[in-house]
Amino acid sequence: MRTESTVIQTLASTNKKSKWRILLSDLRRDKYLYLLVLPGVLFFIIFKYIPMWGIVIAFQEYSPYLGVLQSDWVGLDHFTRFFSNPDFILLFRNTMMISLLNLVFFFPLPIILSLLLNEVNNQVYKRIIQSIVYLPHFFSWVIIVGISFLLLSDSGIINILMQNVGLHKYDFLTNENTFWGLLVLQNIWKETGWGTIIILAAITAVDTQLYEAAKIDGANRWRQTWHVTLPSIRSVILVLLILRLGHIMDVGFEQVFLMSNGAVSKVADVFETYVYRNGIQNGQFSYTTAVGLFKSVVGLILVILANRLAKKFGEDGVY
Repeated sequence: MRTESTVIQTLASTNKKSKWRILLSDLRRDKYLYLLVLPGVLFFIIFKYIPMWGIVIAFQEYSPYLGVLQSDWVGLDHFTRFFSNPDFILLFRNTMMISLLNLVFFFPLPIILSLLLNEVNNQVYKRIIQSIVYLPHFFSWVIIVGISFLLLSDSGIINILMQNVGLHKYDFLTNENTFWGLLVLQNIWKETGWGTIIILAAITAVDTQLYEAAKIDGANRWRQTWHVTLPSIRSVILVLLILRLGHIMDVGFEQVFLMSNGAVSKVADVFETYVYRNGIQNGQFSYTTAVGLFKSVVGLILVILANRLAKKFGEDGVY
């Protein structure tokens, strides 16, 4: 028995040593590739994982003077206060409606635009179009909102044109009925072009022999797109959808904050603006951390459920 256990221990230690040797060998062989990955890994460690330690203040009455280790623990008091707050339903409704509108109207557009760009045979013309549709992504939300004010305010270009043709002015920026639509339209204009990058990369990886076989079978361009291109990039689209569900509670603080005003506060107040008011302006750090943790947990649950559902339908999913 002793001999057998000794042999097992020797084999285990040998396997460990061989694994370390393989790892060191890989590091020496691909050292430049690992150096290329290193900045991205450090970014996630420093800015994503280390700050997770701050989650604990959601269960404390955090005081900057006492620090995390000496602040009093209050358990789930902040969560109870948040869920019992009358503003919770309003914040949840506004956040979910804006996210769902973006999901329905914005999410499919990069896919459609990518399919259209894929049909452009003139490479010079295609690159010019891509550059034009990429450009708004690099504008800050301050510029986007500024353009919106120039176009849609009472003295804006659109209202002036409406008056010139005999129509009445319309309050685009102070009307609750148009606020969510304006946010979605701004997102579409700003990010649709940038969203085509991943889809176009997936389309270029489609086997050209599939298109040739479809042509032999008499399929036109529409049939090739429907029966070859879309099925080939389905897994990429599904991954993007699952990741988008993980951010369904995030609607973008800067855009909403800049677009909101007193007249539309009932439809403009979302979790991000609520956290800004209570956390940054009023110093309720523990309370707003609890709000942020709630958002993260909801996103995590949606990602897990969507990934399991995708696997039930035979797709790879995210993991």
